[in-house]
Amino acid sequence: MTDSSLPLAGYRVLDYSQFVAGPLATMLLADLGADVVKVESPAGDAYRHYEPLGGAESRRFYALNRNKRSVVCDLKTDEGRALSRDLLASADAVVHNMPPMRAVQFGLDDAAVRASNPQAVVAVVSAFGSDGPHAGRVGYDLIAQAYSGLLMADARAEDTTPRRSGGIPYSDITAGLLACISVTAGLASRAGGERPHFEVSLLGAALATQVQLFVRTEGDTSVDGSQTPVVTGADLKQIATDIAGLDVLEPYYRCYEASDGFFALACLTTAQRQRVLDLLGLADPWVGNPQAPPKSDQEHAARAAMPHRFAELFGEHPVNHWVARLAEASVPAGDVRLNRQLFDDEQVRANGLVRRVVQTQGGTVDLLGSLFKINGVPGPAPMAAPQLGEHTAEVVAELRLAADSGGIRVN
Repeated sequence: MTDSSLPLAGYRVLDYSQFVAGPLATMLLADLGADVVKVESPAGDAYRHYEPLGGAESRRFYALNRNKRSVVCDLKTDEGRALSRDLLASADAVVHNMPPMRAVQFGLDDAAVRASNPQAVVAVVSAFGSDGPHAGRVGYDLIAQAYSGLLMADARAEDTTPRRSGGIPYSDITAGLLACISVTAGLASRAGGERPHFEVSLLGAALATQVQLFVRTEGDTSVDGSQTPVVTGADLKQIATDIAGLDVLEPYYRCYEASDGFFALACLTTAQRQRVLDLLGLADPWVGNPQAPPKSDQEHAARAAMPHRFAELFGEHPVNHWVARLAEASVPAGDVRLNRQLFDDEQVRANGLVRRVVQTQGGTVDLLGSLFKINGVPGPAPMAAPQLGEHTAEVVAELRLAADSGGIRVN
């Protein structure tokens, strides 16, 4: 599949965002064929300078900004804002993560964008959304995870303070996916008239990751929604205890240590759980509902012993033995790996999930390929992440060519 045959080929997306959520959204849009123009200040996206690789830029920047063109546009100057208006007039979609006051200052608020181009889809990523007492409050992934309760989802007994699970920016990643969905939905909306402007918040994204747990039934008195108390050390310990208590009683959805390493067992149906029991020659009276609260200390002790019995049996053979046996029994299982072991993994490469690019400063870089396989074909090889301002002259020339042909206005 060529770039021109991709679903979003012919659409131009302006990316005024930086860090993670916005750049992830626009990278995915680029993977789908959009011409993504990354509009940067003279200093560039702050992520260019985050943990740089020697004389090169950050590997995190490389990871989120492939397949884009970079244009330097100083929005603090009249000349820069004029160039931005011309870019807006040429765009099908705009993504930014600026606070409301800065968006107004830089001509990226809804009114300004509509004045330049009423047909442009806009997706704004904020920390807390545009309404409510914290509207306009600046925040990053850690702040959203803290406010949303997500930061407490992986509490451990040894923790003295809350921490992000694995340091993974779940709010940022989820917000990026939501922003990508928003833009594609906007582009699919009927032409003629103004296209929609979307808002995505890190707070909403953090709650989305907890969607199965963010449910309160009528009469539920376990939560007092009238207050938002500050979480204390006692809360941290209690949640860690609760999580550990659930882990103790769950033998069917967890990792085990085989004779040569770890593997994951993942049973979500009674039939799958029963097939594991049959394979191991065990019986479990609670196989139909292993999450039910124990009715007595005796029951708790009996159920807590089950994971230990599983572990003893699984420890008798290597990982490959168990993964194969469980697959034969139609039970989901898989070996545990480190992500750095996957660059040359046959399964990952077969699906185009690792691609190689050559960065001008960073040399040869292996990174995540397109997540979209279209008509059975992985996405085309990506362009490297752009150098700051690498495509300014090229894009400006395109604008002037379009203006000369009567396509857009140029100041």
